[in-house]
Amino acid sequence: MTTVFGDRDIIVVDLGFGDAGKGATVDWLCSPNADLDVAAVVRFNGGAQAAHNVVVDGRHHTFSQFGSGTFSAVPTVLSRHVLVEPIALAAEARALAGLGVPNPLQLLHIDAHALLTTPIHVAANRAREDARGDDRHGSCGKGIGETAAYALDHPDAPTIGDCHRPAVLRAKLAAMEEHYRDLLSPSIHRSPDLDDMVTMYSEFAAAVRITDDGDLAALANSGRVVFEGAQGVLLDEWRGFHPHTTWSTVEPTNAHALSAEHGHDSHVLGVTRTYTTRHGAGPMPTENPTLGAVLPEQHNDTGSYQGTFRIGDLDEVLLRYATDVCGGVDSLAVTHLDAVTRAAAAGIPLRSARRYPGVGHLLPLGPWQDLTHQQHLTDILSALTPDTAWLPTHRADVAAHLGSLVSAPVVLTSDGPSRAARRVREPAAA
Repeated sequence: MTTVFGDRDIIVVDLGFGDAGKGATVDWLCSPNADLDVAAVVRFNGGAQAAHNVVVDGRHHTFSQFGSGTFSAVPTVLSRHVLVEPIALAAEARALAGLGVPNPLQLLHIDAHALLTTPIHVAANRAREDARGDDRHGSCGKGIGETAAYALDHPDAPTIGDCHRPAVLRAKLAAMEEHYRDLLSPSIHRSPDLDDMVTMYSEFAAAVRITDDGDLAALANSGRVVFEGAQGVLLDEWRGFHPHTTWSTVEPTNAHALSAEHGHDSHVLGVTRTYTTRHGAGPMPTENPTLGAVLPEQHNDTGSYQGTFRIGDLDEVLLRYATDVCGGVDSLAVTHLDAVTRAAAAGIPLRSARRYPGVGHLLPLGPWQDLTHQQHLTDILSALTPDTAWLPTHRADVAAHLGSLVSAPVVLTSDGPSRAARRVREPAAA
């Protein structure tokens, strides 16, 4: 794989609505199979709502805040762009220890500037989503959007570094609790006692490595870095389809910047399924519930806040849009190639949306940070029925087709969830 990536950092981004296989891809890149000498996995967006499934030698874990290279003992850096939830992080560490990972917390490096997600944020997030009723946005209910929104209006929002300063942290938590007093119902949405939270966060700070840059500078000096994205580009806070978006920059701008800070060049590896999926509310032009019967999801189901896991045919218009949002991708990983033959064997061959009536092959890009424009795109996607065509029925042909759509070589494919199902495809020489 070094012939593909050279000595560059690798930025792994999901070119859909999430669940494309980023975690399994990162696990493989960090494994001995790839021989890439990865020094660290850096999380560059999102928070505890991430759910990256990795299957290795009979072990399965859904990575949330730990990097998906953990089974290969690759350290995780939670950068300043990540929203860190220590309670969930401690629970994830216990789960990993139960799977044979020795002392998982010692693999963590956390940037002190990362925002702290607390039970107060979680309770506020769920209260707002409950109040929306049938108009829910599709939130995971993990407090991510609330953490980001509160910090926009409150420069003194709590950070991971505050876990080392109990008095400062308690004052910030008290101000937050007062801010949310009218929203939170004491009988339904409650947060723990402030003193208990401060004690817990102080213990967390003593158990993990917290530094001004998450130790990224030192780790980057010792080898290649893999940047692991969370969610999918189609859920990006400014490029996604408002209001069904995440409060996070999913496209690779921040990862490029972090890599450049340490003098590295970076390579963007896009990840896509052979069909479209999304969790919960929001437009999905190619939704095809019939596919759910023949393409069951082993590791994805309905979330209490996020909603139903939905399946549809491939959407080439959205795949092109996501690639353009990223500024292009350097290579492609195609997952779930086995779905091509499974669907065909069941008499429901996969289709793909080639164009949208009245729109064509491309959605209009930008202007960024214009929610009116993004709402306009949401309205377009919600109202149309795309023009579709059959996908090829041979896996290699489907992979080649997807590579041509994004104008990038396919360098990795998979026929299932496990590490053993990954296949390297060396691109032809230029």
